[in-house]
This record gives sequence, C-alpha cells and structure tokens, in this order.
Amino acid sequence: MQHFNAQSVANWLVHQHATQTPFNALPRDMDLSNTRQAVAVQNEFVRIKAQQCGHVIGWKIALATPAMQKMVGLDAPTAGRLHSKQVLHAPADVSIKGYGRLLIEFEIAIQIGQNLLPSGIRHTGQSVASAVSAITCAFEVADDRQADYSNLGGQGLQLLADNTWNEGAVLGEWVPFTQLWPDLSAKPRADDVVGELKGEAYINGASVGHGYAHDLMGHPLNAIAWLANEANDRGTYLKVGDIAMLGSLVTSKFPQKGDHLRFELGGFKPIHLHVK
Repeated sequence: MQHFNAQSVANWLVHQHATQTPFNALPRDMDLSNTRQAVAVQNEFVRIKAQQCGHVIGWKIALATPAMQKMVGLDAPTAGRLHSKQVLHAPADVSIKGYGRLLIEFEIAIQIGQNLLPSGIRHTGQSVASAVSAITCAFEVADDRQADYSNLGGQGLQLLADNTWNEGAVLGEWVPFTQLWPDLSAKPRADDVVGELKGEAYINGASVGHGYAHDLMGHPLNAIAWLANEANDRGTYLKVGDIAMLGSLVTSKFPQKGDHLRFELGGFKPIHLHVK
C-alpha cells in the first residue's frame, strides 16, 4: 500500500459487514503489509463499530492453534475486541438473519481482577494467575460472511484488521478463579485441575465435539499471558473488569435456524443458545 490509511480500510470493512457482502480479499490498493497496519485498522474498525455495539469491554484470542495460523499465513495467534452490547448472559437467543454466516465457538472466558500493565518482564502463565478474578464457559458469536476457507491463505492480516470476525459472546455463570486455582503462585501444567477442564459441545442434543483447557496454548493461563503481552505490545493493557475469550475447545460450528446449542464445561453449569 503506497499511502496506508487505516480509516479507509476500516470504512471498507464496515461497509462489507453492513451489506453482508461475502468475505473477499481487500482491494489491491488497500493491501496490508504488516501486523502494525492491521492493528491500526482494527482499532479504527472497533472505534466505528462501538458507535452501535457499545464500548469495548474485553478481548478475544483467535487462531490459537498452529494449524489455524498456517491456514491464513500467520505464525502466531491474533486478538480482537469485545463490545458491551454484544456480550450476553446464557441462556440467549441469536438471530441467523443478522449474519452473513453465523459461526459459533465453544470457549473458556475469564474476567480480569488486576491491571496487567507492561513492565520490563514479559507476562507468564504463572505471573498472571493472581490477576484472574473469575472463569466461566462461553459461546463466541462470529460471522465469517461465507468465507471460502480454501482461499484464506495469506488473509491473516485482513482477519486481524476485521476484528477477527467477532460479533459477541454469550457467558455462563462466573466462578471465582481461586475455587479452581487456590495456589496463585503455582506454575500452570497441562494436567492440573484447570488444564484438565473438559468442554463438550452439543447441537440439538447430539455431541459435536469436545476438547480440553490445555488445548489453549498448553494452559488457559498461558493464553492469558499471551494476550496480556499482545495488549502491551499494542500500547494498552488488560484492565480490571475486562473479559477475555481464550479460544475454542471445539472446532467452529455453523448452526442453522431452529438449532439449540449447549456447551458443558466440567464443573460449570451448562450454557444454552437458541438460533432463531
């Protein structure tokens, strides 16, 4: 891009969403060259979106697995933002008409209880444990606008600019994190009680997949540490009260009108979503 203009790219993305135009690559004169440009577009896109969808209340991690990163030509996860009016509490309804193509993911969400400010030392899973106030299960609501996944190679920067397709979340009942993680000085392990949390997804009563919390970068606390460092690298930080969606334990699903989705995370009250 000869004259990079984040606002122009963001406006193009806003128009694509407003018209439910199927996902396609940015016009050649808007090509993104690096993550710095993509984050600048995301910031502008989120600012515009906030006018209708409410202020930013948190974060989400996308492309948490190497396989997903490879598919879009990236070598690391990406992060997007959550808007207040799009974060609901289960049980909830979602209207399929509001999306180019509704996409649901089955996630662990956490709430931040202490600011994770930048310092001379990078955040680690162990260092962020004391900053987590609560944990729950969640659906992520997203819109891939009929994307052709066979053609997403090299589109990772556009996904990042497009706020990683996020259109909200549906949260379960919060549980104090110390109920699951009483020793805040402990080093996270894949086989500890949090790492072993099993999530199973159901559509119309039939299981459609399961996964474990340690699938999230080896442990959910590692995912939070990555997100905290990513926020710091962007010149901001995870703030008290922020919600963070840590990535899906089950492959993405594309529900149809009339479907009933249920997500069960070990030890948590199941959550429900009805597609209208």
